[in-house]
Amino acid sequence: MKNFSKLALLALFIASGAFVTSCSDDDKAAEPASLYAKLGGTTMVADPNNPGQMIEQGRLSYRSVVDSTITLIVSDIVVGAEGNLGEHFAPVISEALSGNATNVAILSDNLTDFFSANTGGGATNTYTGLNMVAAHDPAQNPRMGKKSNDAEYDKFIGYVGAAAGLNGVTDPVLIGEVVAVLESLRAPIVQE
Repeated sequence: MKNFSKLALLALFIASGAFVTSCSDDDKAAEPASLYAKLGGTTMVADPNNPGQMIEQGRLSYRSVVDSTITLIVSDIVVGAEGNLGEHFAPVISEALSGNATNVAILSDNLTDFFSANTGGGATNTYTGLNMVAAHDPAQNPRMGKKSNDAEYDKFIGYVGAAAGLNGVTDPVLIGEVVAVLESLRAPIVQE
């Protein structure tokens, strides 16, 4: 009987170890991939803007969408499209039209850094810019032309969606995650 108890105890111990291991594996499998990972993650690829250099695919995805968003906004400003965001970006656009694109590049880098760092980009992606309230308040950020209202922020989200589509991000679930990130920023950004 003692041998049976020892065997039963050993079997119970092995079974509980397998259960714990299987639960741990399930927990790991249940953890959703970050948005950064879904956009390509840390896989290194050739940087199309910098020949001979490599960039993380997730960062490249963000940079591509950010740059396309800026291009769409500027295009609407240039043609005078109704409801364009020209007032918001007036200081940066004015400089760019004068031949100084430095602040446009800084804007692109800051947005790419912000989204990469805050959606799972890990230690290789950091954001050191202003917090969202300060970044979107002209009194604290001279590169911002005016405070945003809800309609203008909705317009911005529309630009991001169009830019995502231009860059091959068309999966509705993935776009929904991007919109959720943007919506999580509405309160500090919309100040009017």
